[in-house]
Amino acid sequence: MAMLALHRIVGSSAVFALVMASAMAPRAALAHDELPGASIPKYEHPLVILPAMPRSGNLKGADNRPIDYYEIAARQFQQQMLPHGFPKTTVWGYGAIKRPGTLAEGGSFHTPSLTIEASYRKRVRIRWINDLVDDAGNYLPYFLPVDQTLHWANPAGDCMEGVPRPDCHGMSAEQYTGPVPMVVHMHGADVAGFSDGLPEAWYLPDAKDLYGFFPEGSRYEENRIKALARGIGWLPGSATFDYENDQRATMLWFHDHSLGLTRANVYAGLAGAYILRGGPDDKVNGILPGPAPTRDDLPGMQYREITLIIQDRSFYTDGSLHYPARDGSGPSHAMGWGASTANALTGSGVDSPEDALAPRWIADFMGDTMVVNGRTWPYLEVEQRRYRFRVLNACNSRFLRLQMENGTPFTQIGSDGGFLPAPVQRSDVLISPSERVDLIIDFSQITPGTKITLRNLGPDVPFGLSDDPADPGTTGQVMQFRVVKNVQLETSTPPAQLGLPVIKPLGPESAIRQVGLLLRQEDGQPKDALLGTVDSSGEVIPKFWMDPVTETPRCGDTELWEIHNPTALGHPMHIHLVEFQVVERENMSTGEIQGPGPGEEGFKDTVIVNPFEIVRVKAQFQRVGSYVWHCHILEHEDNEMMRPMQVLPASSTLEAGAPMPACKQPFD
Repeated sequence: MAMLALHRIVGSSAVFALVMASAMAPRAALAHDELPGASIPKYEHPLVILPAMPRSGNLKGADNRPIDYYEIAARQFQQQMLPHGFPKTTVWGYGAIKRPGTLAEGGSFHTPSLTIEASYRKRVRIRWINDLVDDAGNYLPYFLPVDQTLHWANPAGDCMEGVPRPDCHGMSAEQYTGPVPMVVHMHGADVAGFSDGLPEAWYLPDAKDLYGFFPEGSRYEENRIKALARGIGWLPGSATFDYENDQRATMLWFHDHSLGLTRANVYAGLAGAYILRGGPDDKVNGILPGPAPTRDDLPGMQYREITLIIQDRSFYTDGSLHYPARDGSGPSHAMGWGASTANALTGSGVDSPEDALAPRWIADFMGDTMVVNGRTWPYLEVEQRRYRFRVLNACNSRFLRLQMENGTPFTQIGSDGGFLPAPVQRSDVLISPSERVDLIIDFSQITPGTKITLRNLGPDVPFGLSDDPADPGTTGQVMQFRVVKNVQLETSTPPAQLGLPVIKPLGPESAIRQVGLLLRQEDGQPKDALLGTVDSSGEVIPKFWMDPVTETPRCGDTELWEIHNPTALGHPMHIHLVEFQVVERENMSTGEIQGPGPGEEGFKDTVIVNPFEIVRVKAQFQRVGSYVWHCHILEHEDNEMMRPMQVLPASSTLEAGAPMPACKQPFD
C-alpha cells in the first residue's frame, strides 16, 4: 500500500526514483547562471523609504462611523532590486489600483508594499484584488517552484482520492504552471475570522482562461457569506476584509497566506507593513523621533521614523529571483537543512520512511543577498540626531541578530504588540521571521562622514544548529548608515527618559493547553514539520492540517499555552487573533526556568521557541471564529507545521457573580 501511495503522489517510477535520490543527485542544469551575492556591489543606492499607501476613498458603516477604504491589487511587474546597471527583477507586489505603475514610475506598486497607515478605532476596509493576469486578461503562471505533492491550495483539484476538490495533496511532482491563488493575512491583527485570511479561503484572479480550475478555496464561500451578513460584498477575484483597529497601537504586517504556497507568494513579493497609531496604548511621556511618511507629504520631506523590512534573496544574472527546489534545481547555499543539519537532528527528528519526499520543497531557505525595503544592501543618510526604526524580519526562514558595526546601542521601545513597559538598551537584537522591533538609534555623537554598517550576526543555517555568525562579506551585512551634519534642532526625548504606556498583566488562566512540534525525516533528509498535542509523558502527538481541531479556546477565556520544542531547531511560533504575554522559558534538559528575555516584556504575537525548550505564553481570546496557529518559518508552515484553531462561544454556565467574558463582536 505504501508503494501504491507513492506512485499516486509522484506519478511514475522514474519520478519516484528521482525523489528518493534527490539528496545525492547532481544539480540539474539551470536555465540561467546564478549571481553570487558576493559579486553584487553594496551600498550603491539609497534606501527606499516606503510611502503611505493611497486610499481609494472614505465610506460609512451601518453605524455611520467613517471607514478608510482601500482597493489594493497584487500585480506582476519589474523592480530595480539589484544595483543600477544590473537587470530589473520580476516580482509580485501590492499597490493601490487608483495609482497604477511602480513606485519608481510615480505609481504605488512596490515590493515590499507601501505602508498602510491606520488610526485607533477607525475601521479600515480593504478590497484585496488578485490581479495576477497579463494584458489580455489571462492568468499569469508561477515563476517559482511549487510542490504539488504537499497539502496545498491545488486549484486544479488533482487530488489523491475521491472527487476533484481544492485544498488537497496533488498527484503531480512537476512544476505547477496554473493561476496563482492568494489570500491576505494581517499578521497580529485582532480581527473577525472572515477577515483573517484563512489559508483555505484563497481565490484566483478573475481571469478569462480559468476553465478547469477551482476559482476559490474550500473556505472562501463561507467567509464571503459571513462578510455579506455584515454588509460587505465580495467581487470575483477578490475578498474584502475589515480591520477594526481596536487593539494596542503597533506595527502589524500583511502577507499572503495561501495553503501550501505562503513561502513562494511572500518570496515573490506579497508583503507589506500596516502601522496602527493612537489610543491609550500610544500615549508616550516624551517626544519620539519623527515624522513618519503620511499620505499628504510634500516632496523632500525628511523622515526620522522609518520602516525597515529586511529579507534575504538569491538572484540569477538576468536579475530574476532564484528559489531552490529539493530536486537539485537550486544552489547549494540555499538547499535547506543539508547533511550537517541531518546529523544535528539525529535523535530529535522522527524517522518516517513510508512516503516519498516532496520533490520541490526545501525545509529552510537561506539566500545569499540581503534586501531592505526592496533593494539589495542600501544606504541611508542620517543626520546627527535620533531616529526611530520600525524593523520587520520578513525573511522566509532566516533569524537575524542585528548589531551596529561601531557599537552604537539600540534602545528598544516596542515589539510585536506595541510599546514595552520601559525602554531597554541593547547591544544586539535577535529577530525571528515575522517578529517586529521598535528601535531608537542615536547618531547625535557620531562624526559627520562616518559610515556605519548594520550587521547581521545571525547564522547562515537554520537557527539552533550553529552559533557561527553569517558570512561577513554578504549576509553578515544588512545596510549602511551615512552620518551627515545635523541642520535642525533635536526635539526628541533621550530614549532612556521616555515614559511608555503601562502594560496590564493578563489575569489568571482558565485553562492550560499543552502543544508541541516535531520534525520528521527520511534517511536523514527533512520530510515535513508537524504540530500536535502533548500527552501525559511529555511526548508530542503529531497532528496534520486536516486532523480534527484540538485547540478550541472559549471566547473570553485566558489560556496558558505550553509550547514544547523537542527538536534541534528554533521555531518562531505565531498564534493568530491574539497578542500574548511571554510568561517563562523552561530548559527541557535541566528544568531551569527563566522569565521573559529582553524585549519580551510586552505583548507578542510571535515567540521564538528555542531547541529543547518549553515556552509558556498567556493569551485572552476575545472573538469567536476560525483561526490558525503555526511556525512562521514559511517552509515549515507550508508543509504541515500549521494547525486550525476554533474559538468557541463563551460558556453558557457562569458561576454566580462571575463577570461576563470579554468577548467582542465584529464592529463593536
